[in-house]
Amino acid sequence: MLRFSARVVVVTGAGNGLGKEYALGFAERGASVVVNDLGGSASGDGNHSSRPADEVVKLIQSRGGKAVADYHSVEDGKAIIETAIKNFGRLDILVNNAGILRDKSFMNMTEQDWDLVQRIHLRAAYLITHAAWSYMRQQKYGRIIFTTSTSGLYGNFGQANYSAAKMGLVGLSNTLALEGAKYNITCHAIAPTAYSRLTQDLLPPDAEENLKPAFVMPLVLYLCHESCTDTGSLFQVAGGWIGKVRLEKSSGAMVRRPNKPMTVEDVRDNWKDIISFATPLHHSTQAEQVTHLWDAIRKMNNNNNDDDDKVLTQTFSYTANQIILYALSVGCSLRQPNSLRFLYENHEEFSALPTFAVIPAQALSMNLISSGKLGFDIDLLRVLHGEQYVELFEPLPTSGTVTLKGKVVDVLDKGSGAVLIYDVEIFNENEKLIALNQFVIFSVGSGGFGGKKTSENQRKYLPAPQRKSDQICRETTNIDQAALYRLNGDRNPLHIDPSFASAAGFSRPILHGLCSFGYAARHVLHTYANDNPVLFKAIKVRFTKPVEPGQTIETHMWREGNRIFFESKVPESNQTVLTGGYVDLHDVVLNINTPGTAEVRNK
Repeated sequence: MLRFSARVVVVTGAGNGLGKEYALGFAERGASVVVNDLGGSASGDGNHSSRPADEVVKLIQSRGGKAVADYHSVEDGKAIIETAIKNFGRLDILVNNAGILRDKSFMNMTEQDWDLVQRIHLRAAYLITHAAWSYMRQQKYGRIIFTTSTSGLYGNFGQANYSAAKMGLVGLSNTLALEGAKYNITCHAIAPTAYSRLTQDLLPPDAEENLKPAFVMPLVLYLCHESCTDTGSLFQVAGGWIGKVRLEKSSGAMVRRPNKPMTVEDVRDNWKDIISFATPLHHSTQAEQVTHLWDAIRKMNNNNNDDDDKVLTQTFSYTANQIILYALSVGCSLRQPNSLRFLYENHEEFSALPTFAVIPAQALSMNLISSGKLGFDIDLLRVLHGEQYVELFEPLPTSGTVTLKGKVVDVLDKGSGAVLIYDVEIFNENEKLIALNQFVIFSVGSGGFGGKKTSENQRKYLPAPQRKSDQICRETTNIDQAALYRLNGDRNPLHIDPSFASAAGFSRPILHGLCSFGYAARHVLHTYANDNPVLFKAIKVRFTKPVEPGQTIETHMWREGNRIFFESKVPESNQTVLTGGYVDLHDVVLNINTPGTAEVRNK
């Protein structure tokens, strides 16, 4: 026999009908029950009475059970939950059962009819469940039932307000089932049909005998028992029959064609396939339906032989001023040896820092993300830069116009988000490939589509050797470093606006990840190439933590042949901010002024 000993249950609308049957059933099996009922009419009008709740409590107590009455409106959810905590010290189970009817045809329905039904069914369920949620999360246990209706599932004449609210409860239950899973909180929605004061005028004469609330109660109790670990389900139940309900969709049709605009006529011409349920599809989670959509898009794209359609192309023009601005923004200073070649356009060896390659590439990056070539939309406000790779095939020109070609090479499913991997190639004015960037970004909330976890196209970051670093380069950034770096084109207010940074969860604006990246690259170039950009071949890094302007960037380096492994730390916070990094050089020319630890002074 399934028992509920030591469990505390709140049942709303428990003075009559289904709610009363639930309260009696829980109490009979050992639970302590809060019997909530306002004692109002079926329409929510008229005077309120404590009698319904009191009578159920007396009945439970007469049978040796534990119960207290609560007379609050379900719109006062906090007070109802406090009744449970005050009397029994905890809360384990919540059955959202209370409701009213204001049935009218849609044409005759008033705003009051609409609003009151929405408030009592949907908003009140939110309020009382929200009040219960913190207790259940803290104790890592909870069982929640939402009462929906076949009127919501299938519609019912004269119940537009009621059916809309009831379907809202299904969505609420589905989402809370996902959010509650890691806290051992289960949520279900049931669509019961039972004889009660709300349904007596809608059911046939023999309904009272065949549709007793007692035929619904066992399902609710089982779903609320600790042995039932299912969650996120929708059930219809009536007269002893119980069935699980699910959404189903037709097999549908991909009406979009590669390299052609999608038209109204495409929809018309595929209509029979769009609405056919000959081979229906069922998805139990949003992730499954996203996977199906993504597969359809990939199939359509794979049928496209014009690979250029997947490539985004644009040009980028720059002058020596931008080369110098970038160098200053990643810490170059005339106080440093060899820096003049990066800061003075008339220097005989005037050069672009190798990592300047990210600046034109990033100009195309945001356009690529928003171009529609990813196959799905992502929220630009929830995109995090994860990794960066830059390879130079020859030194960058110090001015001119380059052509950028960007292409998504893979999309990975990491569950909580999607990882987008895209390459940006840079061609000089003679159409020669001179540089390659690979961006790896994490799109929060875009995962769960069932895609692959790894990619052979991704340039891998590598762990540093397991020994003390060979060289360390330490440099303090300027308080205005982010304000300067943003002039390269990345105007995200996260790096300049304190209020925006605070809203994003930071105590103050943070440095651009690619700015920290530029510092680390300079440190390696200074230490192992004597600041000669011609010796640079490639760099890879993984971003782990942000740097605040004014903090110190300390780059630890290990040499293995012509590959220099590195990671960067911030001594002030004792955090590692760049990991998995390496720089490949064509040759190593060790800076004689860097015997072990260098302090690159910036001010």
